[in-house]
Amino acid sequence: MSIARPAAASPRPSSIARWLLIVACMVFAMVVVGGITRLTESGLSMVRWEPISGTVPPLNEAQWQAEFDGYKATPEYHKINRGMTLGEFKGIFFWEYLHRLIGRTIGLVFALPLLWFWWRRAIPQGYGPRLSALLALGALQGAIGWWMVASGLVDRPDVSHLRLATHLIAALFIFSGLIWTAMDLFRFARDPAARPARLPGIGILALALLGTQIMLGAFTAGLDAGYAFSSWPLMGDRLFPAGGWLADWSARANLVDNPVVVQFVHRWFAWIAAAGVLLLAHRARRAGAIGPAHAIATLVAVQIGLGIATLLSGVALPIAVAHQATAALLLASVVAASHRLGTPRTT
Repeated sequence: MSIARPAAASPRPSSIARWLLIVACMVFAMVVVGGITRLTESGLSMVRWEPISGTVPPLNEAQWQAEFDGYKATPEYHKINRGMTLGEFKGIFFWEYLHRLIGRTIGLVFALPLLWFWWRRAIPQGYGPRLSALLALGALQGAIGWWMVASGLVDRPDVSHLRLATHLIAALFIFSGLIWTAMDLFRFARDPAARPARLPGIGILALALLGTQIMLGAFTAGLDAGYAFSSWPLMGDRLFPAGGWLADWSARANLVDNPVVVQFVHRWFAWIAAAGVLLLAHRARRAGAIGPAHAIATLVAVQIGLGIATLLSGVALPIAVAHQATAALLLASVVAASHRLGTPRTT
């Protein structure tokens, strides 16, 4: 195959769309591993941001000891894990290292083919800026990840739940953008005159409600609020526990920083989010998008069941990770349904 740049454009929308879906699958895997990293309290095990040299893990005992010594200087070690052995440290190091390695791999899997498609003039007109924006968002996500980790390396023994939520929402925004762009390109491959889909009003509503619920889930994870009460539908013996709302805190602080209130809101806002996405599914089904509509309905039921099971199990790792993974799959279904509804009709 010649590597010379063609004189004329030769768009390959189907190839680019398949590549974007592969990247989306990798982002999904990173979200799942990120959930495991958080639930196993592994996120602060790597105390430096080394985008290039950090690709290589410790290779001998001296290097492992140096990494462990760096971790021993953190608040998490002093306040939570004092006395941890090197073997135990290797266990938490693994998940954070894997999380960062997947992120670096995604960067390469996106940037190198993008360069190739650009060089071969294979990117359809109008899609170059969108693909470049996705690449820039990926780079920004790496910086957000370190900004999140840095919040737990100085005075506090865990990362800021606000920064954790920002990191997760940014990842899922990229995930959604990859899927949406791939769907536009598949449609372009079938009809070069097709215009990109527009996000319909019901799609905006469903995505806003689901995004808010995912943000509340990130708050719940970051504050360890899932451990506050392991009963459902009551919190202990009440719908809302006595003393749960802290009178000397502001309303904003209670809603954002109080683990009891955050768990309560996450529990019950779920039904509002479910209603919004099910309304989208209804509209999609009426428009003929049977697959996305059925996927949304199924995943909403599974997600609610997993959320309840996460609480009742005391935040068991496999169930909690499945809960986060299903949220991402539900988001993908909502994006697909919104795209179908927002696709301009041909005349």
